[in-house]
Amino acid sequence: MTDELVRYEVDEAGAAFVTLDDPATRNALSDELLDDLLRALEKARDDDEVRVVVLGSSHERIFSSGGNLKAFADERPPVVKYAGLDRFPRLFKLLGALGKPVLCAAGGDVLAGAFGLALACDLVLAKESARFGCPEINVGAFPFMISALIYRNVGRMKANELMMLGDKITAAEAHELGIVNKVVPDAEFDGMVRSWAHRVAEKSPLLMKLGKDAINSTRDLGLSEALDVLQAQLALAFTTEDLGEGVAAFREKRAPVWQRR
Repeated sequence: MTDELVRYEVDEAGAAFVTLDDPATRNALSDELLDDLLRALEKARDDDEVRVVVLGSSHERIFSSGGNLKAFADERPPVVKYAGLDRFPRLFKLLGALGKPVLCAAGGDVLAGAFGLALACDLVLAKESARFGCPEINVGAFPFMISALIYRNVGRMKANELMMLGDKITAAEAHELGIVNKVVPDAEFDGMVRSWAHRVAEKSPLLMKLGKDAINSTRDLGLSEALDVLQAQLALAFTTEDLGEGVAAFREKRAPVWQRR
């Protein structure tokens, strides 16, 4: 795949590296970049060889600066701008329904709309030097599209502080808030990202899909409804060969041999 603004590469372990590659704009989430990103994620979803997706950036200091501010203030008619607003909802829904784990490799600042992009992923590794935040309020905008993701991942008062003051927080602070899994020294970051991606790729792709689908479909349900869905998913897991293979491999002290999805 040779998209201009997004690079796509699958390694021997089944990790698909989806890399934002528009450094001139600090990977601003333009319509063009979002379209390329949607296509890359759909390709990873449909490729049975892919077991995990790593979402990263080619910029050394910026993961993404967020939405394209020039597009906010250009002279296109409002109806034209509105027609393109579905890209963010489509992207966030696609990440949840991908059927494969998505690891955000926050190798630089994760700002504005990109903050929501990171929160939509399943795992987040951050460089020690990276910062997170919603600075758009400082230029007369508001993080409308990502507020739902922020509220689902950050306590109410801290979420309001992030969105209403526009201050950036460090990777360490993001870790304290529980929105980053691990903060990694800059020099060790690339190796840690690949290590985590390969560890995830070693798991059963079928059980991982069933698990991710279950999480995606129950996260906003009441407890009773969620338990009904999860019981059905567990029953479905019992019908798979991978569940028996995993137990057998554990008892025999060998590596499991998973079935394809």
